Amino acid sequence: MIALIVIAVIVVLLIIYFIATYNSLVDLRNKVKDSWSQIDVVLKNRNDLIPNLVETVKGYAKHEKTTLDAVITARNKAVNAKTNEEEMKAAGEVTEALGRLFALAENYPDLKANQNFMDLQNKLNEVEEKIRFARQFYNDTVLTYQNKLEMFPSNIVAKMFGFKPETFFEATEEERKNVEVKF
Repeated sequence: MIALIVIAVIVVLLIIYFIATYNSLVDLRNKVKDSWSQIDVVLKNRNDLIPNLVETVKGYAKHEKTTLDAVITARNKAVNAKTNEEEMKAAGEVTEALGRLFALAENYPDLKANQNFMDLQNKLNEVEEKIRFARQFYNDTVLTYQNKLEMFPSNIVAKMFGFKPETFFEATEEERKNVEVKF
């Protein structure tokens, strides 16, 4: 009789553990999705600013078509990305293209003095800062989720219910290169 009670208590505790672990995995998975949504919102904001920036620059730098085209192409890739991985890659390309565009502006004093350009550049800088914070939060959330997926004994529950790992937001090869400063 006591053995049955002990077995029943152990079974109940295991069921409670499995339910709690499953719920915590669902919670973490949803936090990963939510943190990605935050990145998505900020990236959309940046993508919405880019056409205005390109139009402003066009008036001053008509012969810089390749740089402007690169910005538009990168933006279109970002807008049309279907998966998180595609969006991550496209976001890196947009960052690179905008960097080239702002470097180009250094050659055009009138453009640098244009209030519309300055406002757009400031807005984009603010958005880039938000993107950095959102990426960091996303990666922290993914790390917590990944740890839960891989650590024993929660990994058993994760495998039983088909929880899949998520991808970290990583810097592109271009972003990893050392910045060359010339005086």
